[in-house]
Amino acid sequence: MSGNARIRRATPEDAGVLCSLAERTFVETFGHLYPPQDLADYLASAYPQDVQRQQLESGDYAAWLLDVDGEAVGFAFAGPCGLPHADAQPGDGELKRLYVLRAHQNGGNGGRLFAEALHWLESCGDRTLWIGVWSENLGAQRFYARHGFEPAGAYEFPVGRVRDKEFILRRSAHTR
Repeated sequence: MSGNARIRRATPEDAGVLCSLAERTFVETFGHLYPPQDLADYLASAYPQDVQRQQLESGDYAAWLLDVDGEAVGFAFAGPCGLPHADAQPGDGELKRLYVLRAHQNGGNGGRLFAEALHWLESCGDRTLWIGVWSENLGAQRFYARHGFEPAGAYEFPVGRVRDKEFILRRSAHTR
């Protein structure tokens, strides 16, 4: 990776940048898996800018942007757990998204983004933390396991008519 990389906390004014980057990284990472219409249908509703802004304004959610030479090339997004698991409790936290554009991967910045989000999630109290991860993303599963996250279940993630198998990982407050 070239240039100067820095991580900064996103503000509500960054909602458009976050949504655009979320769409771009999703397509780059997973776009080849879906029929074009299913992907288009998913993207049309997945990242509404007004919702992103409201989430960041609420204080219940937080996001971090990885900037390289003034361009956003990665992000992490965290907030209340929304995963479909019977043990998830109000007050539990979730790392909702962590993506870095392919050209900027393998330089440690994904780990730096993760550390920022994890620190924020842990600073919000003694609570269980959750992550949903695609069942075939073995690298991410190994990464999260190194940080104490363990398998806790699975669910289907819809992208148009396609249903992806997602694993639910969790780390109890007592494993820190």
